[in-house]
Amino acid sequence: MNFVHAFLLMQPTPGTNPMYGFAFQIVAIIGIFYFILLRPQQKQRRQQEQSLREIKKGDEVVTAGGIIGDVIFIKQGTKDGEAVVTMEDRITIKSAESRMIVERGRIAKVLPKPGEGAAGA
Repeated sequence: MNFVHAFLLMQPTPGTNPMYGFAFQIVAIIGIFYFILLRPQQKQRRQQEQSLREIKKGDEVVTAGGIIGDVIFIKQGTKDGEAVVTMEDRITIKSAESRMIVERGRIAKVLPKPGEGAAGA
């Protein structure tokens, strides 16, 4: 019998509280859920935010609406007289002959530069 069957068919031994086995199963399911779903999503979100914070002039980006353009200007917010990077910063991008201003948080991804390929990932 493999581990999964043994785990799911746990029977309480005489003289013990059957709730301990059930509580163990619930805790195990929550732990599995955390390590399979939540933790990788958190890691991916942190990487996405880090790449957005590192956007610089000349980067090629894709907006949440699917517009691809090059960053030509970044207007950062200030706090106590110092420039700080926030997701509300205004970024001017150029796509073909059009220029538009988008918030840093509305950028879906930063495209790798030609030649970086898999080495930048």
